[in-house]
Amino acid sequence: MTATWDQDGFRTRVQEALDAFLDEQAERLLPLGPDAARLVAEARTSVAGGKMFRASFCWWGHLAVGAPRDGDALVRACASLELLHASALVHDDYMDASDSRRGRPATHRTFEGEHRGAGWRGDPEQYGAAGAILLGDLLLSWSDELLLRCGLPLPVVAPALEIFDLCRTEVIAGQFLDVSAQARGHADVDTAMTVLRYKSAKYSIERPLHLGAALAGAPASTLAELTSFGLPLGEAFQLRDDLLGVYGDPAATGKPAGDDLVEGKRTVLVALALDAAPRADAALLDRSLGTALSPEEVQRLREVIDGSGARAQVEDVIDQLTATALAALDRASIDDGAREVLRGLAAAVTDRVV
Repeated sequence: MTATWDQDGFRTRVQEALDAFLDEQAERLLPLGPDAARLVAEARTSVAGGKMFRASFCWWGHLAVGAPRDGDALVRACASLELLHASALVHDDYMDASDSRRGRPATHRTFEGEHRGAGWRGDPEQYGAAGAILLGDLLLSWSDELLLRCGLPLPVVAPALEIFDLCRTEVIAGQFLDVSAQARGHADVDTAMTVLRYKSAKYSIERPLHLGAALAGAPASTLAELTSFGLPLGEAFQLRDDLLGVYGDPAATGKPAGDDLVEGKRTVLVALALDAAPRADAALLDRSLGTALSPEEVQRLREVIDGSGARAQVEDVIDQLTATALAALDRASIDDGAREVLRGLAAAVTDRVV
């Protein structure tokens, strides 16, 4: 295998697989009329425009241990992870009361706006919430359906389905840990790392690698090697995301400035800052989390976090986790071409600015 990879071409193939699958669902739901068509239209929006890191790690997890059994079928299997991701984002945006996603209104806000614009009865916000919950559930169901019907023989898919079941359980439980930490208004560094690991790190990189490898018939020992690479890399990936949630440029992230602060996210970054900042600064940060913040107030909280040393500490941890992951990748008994591409993907997920 060569180390060259047309990443944009791969994303295009995944998007085409998603579009074709949603075309099938639209046809299936046609008898339900225009409301079902609106649901499918929002599903299309929710799976468009992402970087498709999860699909990419699934593909190269497979190629790392064996040649693809069927390229098109494998692409569809990889695409199932993007439906899972879209489901998580739709639900996450509603639970966090986020107004936007990728520079457009979040799903619950879209449905809310349609209700308000049409002058329907009832509460527009409740309608938006209902629409987001149902669409997220539908995307979650469809993720399983797409993997099961990807085109590979059932005996090949069955081990991957077990990993997929575990992945979905982990991310949903991790999400509940997250909302519970926000509700309590407290999360120490260990708690924040547990949330990070199960809500994002495992399902973003480790489990996609496992799913792809399982489709290639990889043994447990190979999955363990991929964990040694994928789990620390996934943690570094999410820590980078946490930094972007506070410091990211809205023009690049598609989210408002300091969005994680407004949403009250009890991230590792915030936990470290609360531990290390002077008492008055820590109190300001603590009481400001989860409130409406002006640009000036966001900037003041950024200064508190910077002054505490938390930002620099998180950057150091990202570097350490990435180095650990790459050392494990170097030791792994996998295809050398895949190893090189995975190294490039590791840089992409940890060095990103959006």
